[in-house]
Amino acid sequence: EINELHVPVNRNIKLTLTSQDVIHSFFVPAFRIKQDAVPGQYRTMWFRPTQPGTYHLFCAEYCGTNHSRMIGSVVVLEESEYERWLAGANNLDPVEAGKDLFTDFDCVSCHGTGKRARGPTLGNLFGTRVALEGGGSALFDEAYIRESILEPNKKIAAGFEPVMPSFRGQLSEEQILDLIAYIRSLSPRPSISEKNQP
Repeated sequence: EINELHVPVNRNIKLTLTSQDVIHSFFVPAFRIKQDAVPGQYRTMWFRPTQPGTYHLFCAEYCGTNHSRMIGSVVVLEESEYERWLAGANNLDPVEAGKDLFTDFDCVSCHGTGKRARGPTLGNLFGTRVALEGGGSALFDEAYIRESILEPNKKIAAGFEPVMPSFRGQLSEEQILDLIAYIRSLSPRPSISEKNQP
């Protein structure tokens, strides 16, 4: 969406923020939330809207000449209204759209189940910690998947070579979200760490 964010009432909403140019700041005064959006970084924040309505959304970081025009709205809808809005906003379910992209970009050739797979098999990984080359680990969540699509050599899974190309500039934000939805669907049951999220 541009300048609007539609969300359901009484549900936890997790945002992943980044910027394509300079530092911005996602600020909704009515919710008392503010988080910077920084180029080259992915930051997350949570909120839970409790009243339906339309709330002001601002950029709270002076970001250039058109800073004063960076305004929008967060539209909080009852669950049934949100479902109707969501059905009208998307022609294809995000998981199905992501599956199509996974096939179109031939991701399965590296992330398949064969013995010659050049990348990790993605089933049942969401919500778990994955070992990284050089030591350490990372939580396999939305932010990790997004980073792996755009900056695949930043956190390489242990046991694999840094051969995945970046898809920066090849995928729209909506396509990235669809791919994340599909990869997440490959792990049908949430892990304990995911259940404990706010």
